[in-house]
Amino acid sequence: MKLSKVLMATTALAFSAGAALASESITVVSWGGAYTKSQVEAYHKPWMAKTGNQVVSEDYNGGLAEIKAQVEAGTVTWDLVDVELSDAIRGCDEGLLEEIDHSILPAAPDGTPASEDFIEGALSDCAVANIVWSTVFAYDSSKTPGVDSIDDLFDLEAFPGKRGLRKNPKSLLEMALMADGVPASDVYATLETDEGVDRAFAKLDTIKDSVVWWEAGAQPPQLLADGEVVMTTAYNGRIFNAAAGEGKPFEVVWDGQIMDFDLWVMPKGAPNKEAALDFLAYSTDTQRLADQASWISYGPARKSSGPLVGLYNDGKTEMGPHMPTAEANLANALVNNFEFWADNQDELNERFNAWLAK
Repeated sequence: MKLSKVLMATTALAFSAGAALASESITVVSWGGAYTKSQVEAYHKPWMAKTGNQVVSEDYNGGLAEIKAQVEAGTVTWDLVDVELSDAIRGCDEGLLEEIDHSILPAAPDGTPASEDFIEGALSDCAVANIVWSTVFAYDSSKTPGVDSIDDLFDLEAFPGKRGLRKNPKSLLEMALMADGVPASDVYATLETDEGVDRAFAKLDTIKDSVVWWEAGAQPPQLLADGEVVMTTAYNGRIFNAAAGEGKPFEVVWDGQIMDFDLWVMPKGAPNKEAALDFLAYSTDTQRLADQASWISYGPARKSSGPLVGLYNDGKTEMGPHMPTAEANLANALVNNFEFWADNQDELNERFNAWLAK
């Protein structure tokens, strides 16, 4: 049984039989591992205690395919799904998602309306962001010291050994171009051209034979721990969790990080819309987003949450320096261009899969 489902089952026992009879149940879908655990602790458990309702937590590997299949079959079982920004925009454009009335979102503690409190880009017609996260790369400092640049991810001569890469062109093409000398500010303009795409794949060719591909966010820390790779791309929070939560000697390299949002969306025809919207509003208030940041190093999507971010749940690690948005981590950062990926994802996925098959 997955961790999130164990947590839900355990928490459910705390409710009385009478409350359970009167409660509603919603299905909330996310990415599993340390990330889902942060949501369970900061969102699910307190909302269930407050409302008497239940949350069934399920894991997936991202993308719109499963949402689309449910909607087109008329058998929607998911109420809320945590997605990347390009999928939120695309799913809305394709009619796969419910529009969300942002007036349901609570104001900041000082009365600032939610529409002004969420950071730019965090709200869209069908989505409400909860975190800012990054794709980074990481290494085991006890085995491979001296790594400090996106160039090192592609430098097999100076740092021999296997590389872990996500089996998806998103973020990977951007990182390849930055390692090939393209300034972060020029990456998407370069990818808009056939020559730029060719250049990114040519850079990937230089390490293709040394790649271990991963798909689920929990895999990169395990690949490092098992010694299967010397470096790997990863979600920054997963590496932080392994280092701070499990004592692993893993280091994040922020150079060349790709910043992104994750957002709640509701599949068209969600079966428990009212309760799910209540959960969505609750889970994205100022305090809940700050609470999540005590479990994983993803930045809150509301401005008012920032000052409330303090220590990791170990009671000693300051979370601020581990956030993608920390000033020291932004020197060579790239914000994911969701419009580019919404427009080009199918074509680049096809190109990527053909490249893999060569």
